[in-house]
Amino acid sequence: MREEEIEKLRGVVRDCVSKHLYSSAIFFADKVAAFTEDPADIYMQAQALFLGRHFRRAFHLLNASKIVLRDPRFRYLAAKCLEELKEWDQCLAMLGDAKVNEHGYVLDNKDHSGMYLDKDCEDREINIAAATCFLRGKAYEALENRTQARLWYKAAIKADPLCYEALECLIESHMLTCDEESSLLSSLQFGPEDGWLSSFYACLIKKYDKENIIEERFKELERESCNSKSSDPSFIRTLETNTDLLACKAEYYHQCGEYQKCFELTSVLLEKDPFHLKSTLVHLAAAMELGHSNELYLMACNLVKDYPQKALSWFAVGCYYYCIKKYDQSRRFFSKATTLDGTFAPAWIGYGNAYAAQEEGDQAMSAYRTGARLFPGCHLPTLYIGMEYMRTHSFKLAEQFFVQAKTICPSDPLVYNELGVVAYDMKEYNKAAWWFEKTLACVPSPLSEMWEPTVVNLAHSYRKLKVYREAIAYYEKALALSTRSLSTYAGLAYTYHLQVFFLCFLVLLLRRSTRIILLQPLHTTIRHCG
Repeated sequence: MREEEIEKLRGVVRDCVSKHLYSSAIFFADKVAAFTEDPADIYMQAQALFLGRHFRRAFHLLNASKIVLRDPRFRYLAAKCLEELKEWDQCLAMLGDAKVNEHGYVLDNKDHSGMYLDKDCEDREINIAAATCFLRGKAYEALENRTQARLWYKAAIKADPLCYEALECLIESHMLTCDEESSLLSSLQFGPEDGWLSSFYACLIKKYDKENIIEERFKELERESCNSKSSDPSFIRTLETNTDLLACKAEYYHQCGEYQKCFELTSVLLEKDPFHLKSTLVHLAAAMELGHSNELYLMACNLVKDYPQKALSWFAVGCYYYCIKKYDQSRRFFSKATTLDGTFAPAWIGYGNAYAAQEEGDQAMSAYRTGARLFPGCHLPTLYIGMEYMRTHSFKLAEQFFVQAKTICPSDPLVYNELGVVAYDMKEYNKAAWWFEKTLACVPSPLSEMWEPTVVNLAHSYRKLKVYREAIAYYEKALALSTRSLSTYAGLAYTYHLQVFFLCFLVLLLRRSTRIILLQPLHTTIRHCG
């Protein structure tokens, strides 16, 4: 067969793949490889077999090739076949013996020295080394070696910042702390045309920094779009209304305690894209906080119908039962979510919370400890362990876990609030006031009703320290946030009472030391005060 006829057949194979006619692609690719015996055509045949889910046959074809261990493309595709077959040890063996250091740099990279181009493609491509590192990470994670998985995911994103899947695994599985995420992003080598991507990645990581820093990240991404307005006006419109970017903003609102704002944004996003799962997760979390049980019920029904094998679907069912205070059923569905996906952090936290709601501390602690072990970059399991110790009045242990949570995420105001609470319970009122002030300093302004208990706690601390003027000011500030708290009114009244008593006591001391003759109304006040 002539070369031009073979090239036409190659075009047929590529067209069949693009139209998802995989059996046709396999048939014609097999004939092209038989005519030419060219390694590139053998690779194309293996690709067609892989896409047609003939993983064992594709692996056999690649493994029989004499260049499978010399060409990184052949080795990578063979390893992908073993991944689909869940043969993880063989997958790692196929990828070779490269090592990675603690900073995510590959020590032996001789087989993956550069990028490659397919015959039909001259576009920019992701480095094959990055794809190989990512596959190693997936294999190690499947083998429950999360330490090695984390290092290889870092190596993948460092080898090529375009390897988004590696960053997604690091973020979604909470493998890195806040500081580690920031450090990783700062170490990436973006191309001159990738300024927008750098800004986008900065919006994906944990959003516990100060309000002005977070807002600047979103504005920077918008400014990056504006710079390209003259060259490609459609890009700005697409990016500014992009669902992923708006989902990041919704996450930020949720972490700030702006649950209503978050819920409204995710509602709009889900109308635009009902199957955007990241927006769905944030929407469920906001609905939980707001007590929208009807919304949770509808979401859970739709998710179970559309995604019965996803942990998110059964997590939604658990959220509904938790919201209506049926904790036994809630635990059952949270447990099912963890069974379907053991790396789904919200399900482990919900599982522990369902136990904690019924004061079943041992089971709650077990769930939280599992979450802390699986997700070293997530401070919430550690924080909830501290809360459980608080419930049993083990204040020193609680403080240790709160400090550990602060180490993992040093900018979450909720951690500082809990440190203030434990200091108050240990009667260290100066320390408690300091932590509560630090909490409010980290909270975006203006304060939402969510932070009213922190303001009240600070007022209590000042009252204990006999700084009555400051205490009264914070009680009044708390009442401005929520007028329905009877305990705040009681605290304010008691502080006024103590302030008058303290003034009277000072007057008595002054009278005794200087023998000043007091006016009659003041005598009366002192007599009534005690």
